Amino acid sequence: MIEIIKRPIITEKAMKLGEQRQYVFEVDPKANKIEIKKAVEEMFEVKVESVRTLRVKGKQRTRYTRRGAMRGRTPLRKKAYVTLKEGYSIDLVAGAET
Repeated sequence: MIEIIKRPIITEKAMKLGEQRQYVFEVDPKANKIEIKKAVEEMFEVKVESVRTLRVKGKQRTRYTRRGAMRGRTPLRKKAYVTLKEGYSIDLVAGAET
């Protein structure tokens, strides 16, 4: 079985969405919304209301070395915005007070 949820995304924007019962995760690019919903419900023992996904294209990167310019790309990533049902929450940052 593939690892569907790679990691939670902890940024200022993602933390503000937490107040609205929305959480952001980096997920496997091949995972669909149904798989993401099941994975979140099993992992955090919550009920999911909806899942929105988006794909972040990789960027071109250039690094200059003694041997010349090395060019490459960052990988494609997929994010999932998960909205939980009323009364559920996920504690992503333990010990953080706002």
